[in-house]
Amino acid sequence: MFLNLRDFEAVARERLGPGAYAYYAAASLDEVTLRENELAFARRRLRPRVLVDVSALDTATTLLGTPVAVPFGVAPTAVHALAHADGECATARAAAAAGAMFCASTMSSRSLEEIAQACDGPRWFQLYPQDNAGPRTEALVRRAAAAGYSAIVLTVDLAAPARREPELRLGWMFSEQPSGNLASAVGADDVPPMRFSWRDLAWLRGVSPLPVVLKGIMTAEDGRLAVDHGAAAVWVSNHGGRQLDRVPASIDVLEEVVAAVAGRAEVYLDGGVRRGTDVVTALALGARAVFVGRPMIYALAAAAEAGVALALQLLADETRNAMALLGTPDVPSITRAHVI
Repeated sequence: MFLNLRDFEAVARERLGPGAYAYYAAASLDEVTLRENELAFARRRLRPRVLVDVSALDTATTLLGTPVAVPFGVAPTAVHALAHADGECATARAAAAAGAMFCASTMSSRSLEEIAQACDGPRWFQLYPQDNAGPRTEALVRRAAAAGYSAIVLTVDLAAPARREPELRLGWMFSEQPSGNLASAVGADDVPPMRFSWRDLAWLRGVSPLPVVLKGIMTAEDGRLAVDHGAAAVWVSNHGGRQLDRVPASIDVLEEVVAAVAGRAEVYLDGGVRRGTDVVTALALGARAVFVGRPMIYALAAAAEAGVALALQLLADETRNAMALLGTPDVPSITRAHVI
C-alpha cells in the first residue's frame, strides 16, 4: 500500500535493478547533502493559526504566468524509460492530469515532441548546453519553443561530473542509455564541461522566445546575478546532492536567495521535498513552488503512470491537509510567520 512518497522506493528498487536504482538513488561522495536535504525540513517547526475559515481550500498558483493546480511540480530527471517503457510520456500525462508543472530533461528518453504530444498540461524544458552557446544548444531551445514548452530551465551546477560511488562500484554506465533529444546515446557525464557563463545568458535569451529559469542557485550572490542578467526565475537546488557534496540543504539557503532576488523574479526549490508539510514550509520561506524528482521516478517504476498519478495525489492531499491545519486557506496566505 502506498500512503506517502517514501512508500514507492522499496518497490521501485526491486523493479529498477541495481544499476538503474544506483543511478537514481546515489549522490556524490559521502552523500552528506543528500541526507541534509530531508533532515533540514525536519528541523523546521510550523506555527498554526486557529479559527480561520479553511472550508474552501485553494492550492492553485501561477508559475511565470502559467496557471497550475498545485504549488509543486515534477523536477527534471533523466531517462524515465529506465523506470517504465512509457518513459516521460507517462510521467507527463500524470502531471497534466494533476494540473502540476512538468519539467522535461535534456536527457529524457523520449523526445521533446513525443512528450508534448502525450501531455497537454503545463511543461518546461530543462537545458544542458550541448556545445555551450552554439548551434546544437540553439536547436534544442528552438525545438522546445516549437513544441509548446513555456520556459527554458538552464541547469547551472554541472561544471564537472560528480563522483557517485554506488554507480562506480557497479560499473554501471549511464552513457549507454539513449536520450530522445540528442543525436546518439549519451549520458549526463558526457555533457561538455560547462563553459556557459553569465555573459552567455544574453545569447540564450536572444535565441529563445521563452523565459529563462536558472536551476542550481545556492547563494545570494548568484541569485542577484541571475536577476541582473535577465533570469525570469531562480531555482534553488543542489542537484539532489548529486554534484558538490557538503553544500547546504536547499531549504537552508532558500531565504537568502529570496532576499537577494527581492521580488524581481520568482524563486523555486527542489531537494528533500517528501511531504505536504515540506511544501508549505518552503512556501512560507519564500518559494513560489517546489519540485520533486526521485519520488516521481520511484512511483513510475513501482506502478507506471498510475503510480505517478497517485504520488502527485498523495502530495496534493498532504498539502491541502497541512494548509487546513496551518490555518491558510490559499497559497498567498502562507507566510514567513507560519514557520520557525
